Amino acid sequence: MTKKNKKFYITTAISYPNGKPHIGHAYEAIITDTIARYHKLKGEDVMFLTGTDEHGIKMLQTAKKQNLSAIELADSNAPLFMKMLNEINSTHNDFVRTTEDRHRDACVEVWKRMSLNDDIYKDKYAGWYSIRDEAYYEEKELTKKDNTYLSPQGTPVTWVEEESYFFKLSEYQDKLLCHYRDNPNFIMPESRRNEVLRFVESGLKDLSISRTTFDWGIKVPDDENHVMYVWVDALTNYLTGVNFPNESYKDSWPVNFHIIGKDILRFHAVYWPAILMSAGIELPKTIFAHGFLFNKGSKMSKSLGNVVDPSDLIHKYGIDQLRYFFLREVSMGNDGNYDDNSIIKRINADLANDLGNLVQRSCSMINKNCDGIIPLPSTLSNEDNKINEDLNNLVEKIDILFEKIELNKILNEIWDQISILNKYFSDQKPWELKSINIERMNTVLFVTVNNIRKIALMLMPFMPDSANKILDVLGVELNERSFNYIKNKTTKSIIKKIGNVTPIFPKIDE
Repeated sequence: MTKKNKKFYITTAISYPNGKPHIGHAYEAIITDTIARYHKLKGEDVMFLTGTDEHGIKMLQTAKKQNLSAIELADSNAPLFMKMLNEINSTHNDFVRTTEDRHRDACVEVWKRMSLNDDIYKDKYAGWYSIRDEAYYEEKELTKKDNTYLSPQGTPVTWVEEESYFFKLSEYQDKLLCHYRDNPNFIMPESRRNEVLRFVESGLKDLSISRTTFDWGIKVPDDENHVMYVWVDALTNYLTGVNFPNESYKDSWPVNFHIIGKDILRFHAVYWPAILMSAGIELPKTIFAHGFLFNKGSKMSKSLGNVVDPSDLIHKYGIDQLRYFFLREVSMGNDGNYDDNSIIKRINADLANDLGNLVQRSCSMINKNCDGIIPLPSTLSNEDNKINEDLNNLVEKIDILFEKIELNKILNEIWDQISILNKYFSDQKPWELKSINIERMNTVLFVTVNNIRKIALMLMPFMPDSANKILDVLGVELNERSFNYIKNKTTKSIIKKIGNVTPIFPKIDE
């Protein structure tokens, strides 16, 4: 009987396509793709879902301004998000648009299950509503500026009164708090978990989950006058992608990680688990909220003219260079900052000098002095064994840090080892050993390139193209490019012919 691979399911948030994708969308997709790639490299069966949230009044308003219908706007912008994903080298399995029939069917089933559980009732709603956030807020959460009330996100709110279906969210307050307590990793990082705890402990009110003032959305079952609240609709996307309501959805469900922005944490960490509880569906394992990206210290805004198209940065610097910069520079869960100078410095110092130069120097020496064949080592010194042991031990550290989504810490650890390996190579001076101890030269070259091989394998989730270029140079077989081969290799199996050595990371003029 064939052993089945471990299942792993991860999602981005579902992007709102009332405009073009920006660097924040790319950042989230890069994080998610990196995690997905890591689990694939461990031999797991990975499902990686993304998509677009195409309903709601924001789409209608934007479409009207552009003299388009809502579906025309969605059909125009959704491909731009698909293009962005391709440009960042995303390995997603599915891209679900909420205007698809399969998604409507999933939403209708979730609604029916909630209704059968007696968790939905009809009443009238009156309250403060943010069109941009697609959310209602209590008056105590608002601030006033120039006669305008603003939400906690700084978006304007208006007073809305309409007939609505309500979800009995208040009845799930204690159940949610119990789940948070019993599952401390349900919300990450801890600062966000504490934020959600404070919100839920302050008291939950029933949630308005339908609209009658517009009809762009999924119709409520048996009531054509109402469309589903966009967040009930959008969040169900995570189920659509695994074939819900077909029972086969359980093959991938529950989600291991929802990777989302901190501004939509409440919807994912409060509303979504309560909806799932009501529908009798198992809850996600972890919701991880990342921070915002700031352009030269400023929040991105169309009015400021500082919204950056990720395509522009990719074409300017290269995708692996950008993946590395954002994953190394930004501490996971916190806000991050970027500008051209910071990106260039990282590329030149870390990639071109530290890693690229090490690959170039060691492999060029093998081509020049060993007929292009990685040499066999002789007796290993204490220094050799220490280098090998430290890099082998790093594999376990990486496992732990990936579970915590501390991607920048992983890269910090890897670059610490790159610095140590650079110092080892310089201190051993293999270029001098050729004339005095060729066996020692061979050993130093072997230890260096074997550990470059390990580093390249560790970097595959982060910088897949560049890591594969390094592995190509070292002659590593395609079937040996997984985490299983970092440590589990015989000495003779590493002896390969070196490929063509060209700069992996060209320097950029500052």
